[in-house]
Amino acid sequence: MSLLAPLDRATITDSQIAASLDGVQRQLGVLPNMFRVFAHSPVALNAYLQLSGVAAKGRLSAQQREQIALAVAQANDCGYCNAAHAAIGGMVGLVPAQIAAARRGEADDPRTAAALRLAQRIVATRGHVPLAELDVFKAEGLDEATILEVLVNVVLNIYTNYTNHLARTPIDFPQDDRAVA
Repeated sequence: MSLLAPLDRATITDSQIAASLDGVQRQLGVLPNMFRVFAHSPVALNAYLQLSGVAAKGRLSAQQREQIALAVAQANDCGYCNAAHAAIGGMVGLVPAQIAAARRGEADDPRTAAALRLAQRIVATRGHVPLAELDVFKAEGLDEATILEVLVNVVLNIYTNYTNHLARTPIDFPQDDRAVA
């Protein structure tokens, strides 16, 4: 049972929430349970949509953002986000081997690999990444702007991970047995 049950779209009377949910459904082709959980609160839904929208306009590609999402979901043991970002990752061109590697904080591209390791370290250290490690990430090609953009994506994904933990959101994406061991 879900602690914060996903709302039935047909019962939502707030026109702004309804319009936002309809936009998500148009974009994804479905209305995932996580958004129906966010629909309990205009603040919660808009916080996600606005931060996600801003993050999408940054220098990180859609594939890199999905790889970060997978690394963070794995670090936070979020089955819902692991399933969702595996599906969305596939939609933006990640192949199964890249999805599995991202969960381990690995990537073929050295700069992306550095970003994934940084994301994992931000989660593991609660943002207290040692300066010596930041220097290593900089030497691997991450400038200050990229480091901060990785942080934005980590924060966005921690928000969804923790929402799904609190809500016990029913997973409505295909599940991958390799996720969250």
